[in-house]
Amino acid sequence: MDSHGQNEQRVVWTVVGTDIGPLLLAATQDGLVNVVFHATDTVRDRTLDRLASRLGTEPVEAPDSPLLAEAIRQFEAYFAGAQRDFDLPLDWSLISGFNRQVLRELASGVPYGSVVGYGDLAGRVGQPRAAQAVGVAMGSNPLPVVVPCHRVVESDGGIGGFGGGLETKRKLLALEGVLPEPLF
Repeated sequence: MDSHGQNEQRVVWTVVGTDIGPLLLAATQDGLVNVVFHATDTVRDRTLDRLASRLGTEPVEAPDSPLLAEAIRQFEAYFAGAQRDFDLPLDWSLISGFNRQVLRELASGVPYGSVVGYGDLAGRVGQPRAAQAVGVAMGSNPLPVVVPCHRVVESDGGIGGFGGGLETKRKLLALEGVLPEPLF
């Protein structure tokens, strides 16, 4: 508690190496709040500044934090092919409205090893003409991989866009058996 008797928000973070490059993981007492691709020093610093501004507290590097330890373990298991689903508490505070609704549907309704079209996902949340807005929601996903925006593809069979880059999306879909492994 702070000096005014309020619960003080604590944000902890770490960078973990993965098969798709370094990921920054950040968590609050409510759960995992942010996953960021390509966590170079520049990306890390920009992300931490943004989190401090949005969450009202300076993030603290704490790789051994209980808030992050289970997330790290599950990411390692996922990339090793030993775990299909993430079972982590999530802090949805960085996203709201339609985008949150779409991402929650994605998280609960599109299992490992499957894909969904942007328009199909829009229909699942009662907005069948909002395929483009679903694309915007995917681009604003603060919890990629855990909330699997890589599983959203174009209805004509195209891979669609991806904030982590198309090569990263291909690797994630190959890991899940949706696409063949690259030959090189």
